[in-house]
Amino acid sequence: MSDLDKIEAAVFRRLLAHLDERKDVQNIELMNLAGFCRNCLSKWYVAAAEEAGVSVDYDAARERVYGMPYGEWKDSYQKEATAEQLAAFNKKG
Repeated sequence: MSDLDKIEAAVFRRLLAHLDERKDVQNIELMNLAGFCRNCLSKWYVAAAEEAGVSVDYDAARERVYGMPYGEWKDSYQKEATAEQLAAFNKKG
């Protein structure tokens, strides 16, 4: 692994730690402000694994990104999107 690969891996781990510390930030807020969310990261994780010839299913990737099974995270931390959040999300689509 090159030094740049190590740096990128460390940055990814820090991003996941930051998102874990900010469970209050909802995915729809991330989508509206940044154009990606935890689920996007999970999909990118699966795609990168496939490119490397490694099989990682989506649920396993989500568990890596969320730090727990997705259903558990959703039950514990996901809130209902507000009308304003949904309107902003739909406006971009």
